[in-house]
Amino acid sequence: MRKTSAVLATLSLAALALSGCAAAPSFAGDSCDRAGNGDAVSSAVTVEGEFGSAPDVEVFSPVKFPKTSFEDIVVGDGIPLVNETQVMTTELSIYSATTGEMVFQSPYADDSESLSNIATLAPQFPGLASVLECATGGSRIVAGIPADGVTDETRNSLGLDDGDAAIVVVDLLKVYPSRADGALQFNDARNMPTVVRAADGTPGVIIPDTDAPDELTTQTLIKGDGAKVEADQTPLLNLTVVGWDDREVKTTTWGANPSLDLPSTAPEVAQALVGETVGSQVLVVTPASDSGPALAYVIDILGAVTAR
Repeated sequence: MRKTSAVLATLSLAALALSGCAAAPSFAGDSCDRAGNGDAVSSAVTVEGEFGSAPDVEVFSPVKFPKTSFEDIVVGDGIPLVNETQVMTTELSIYSATTGEMVFQSPYADDSESLSNIATLAPQFPGLASVLECATGGSRIVAGIPADGVTDETRNSLGLDDGDAAIVVVDLLKVYPSRADGALQFNDARNMPTVVRAADGTPGVIIPDTDAPDELTTQTLIKGDGAKVEADQTPLLNLTVVGWDDREVKTTTWGANPSLDLPSTAPEVAQALVGETVGSQVLVVTPASDSGPALAYVIDILGAVTAR
């Protein structure tokens, strides 16, 4: 049995170079069904134990799955996964469907908070990635994944033989929101950028025909009802940065992986977020300086991660 996997360890967002939901969720704009065709896997395995703790699993091996099969053993009432870049925290136990042997298990520790998303999972474990679409935070899922749903690299790392299917028990501990969600705020400050939003929350920034402020200026555009960002936490963000003078987008995380980099790339902007609440959208304008031009940051605060 292998307790660690070099391939699965790469799923942490911290290692990446980059930098409210309806009752019937959709994934990437397409409606989806959590029915899952779970008969195949439910007849091949029993799963017992508390959500968030290492499960007690019995596999009636050998078993094969002609296609991916999954069942939501526990249906959580948390946020659903609605796109591939949305951040989640999980615990995983993986078994060979041929031998019933456990080949990987994550720590199931209170201080373990490994961030990942479907985008980082799909190239390595495409069958598992598809199982998570529209799943809600707080869910425990058991999945039977055929051999073609596991890449050769992942198979070798786990020690699965060619042709082996995998059985995976996933505890979806938490799903972070994909966008700001809260009450729109009235701001009467003049000569500040205007922010418009697409249906998925992607912001557009309209810079006024005036000089940029000569000091860092902050406006809360949407007030979320989450916890306040603390000084010792790293904010998880979707952001768009636009140059004041040239009106060009300098960087954006929308459509890519959310950012944990702000404290290192723009510490003064990160400091301005301390005390803001998770779920908020904040506009921060930094003045021109010797180190660069004036910039407008539109920031959706998706979460706040405490260093461990």
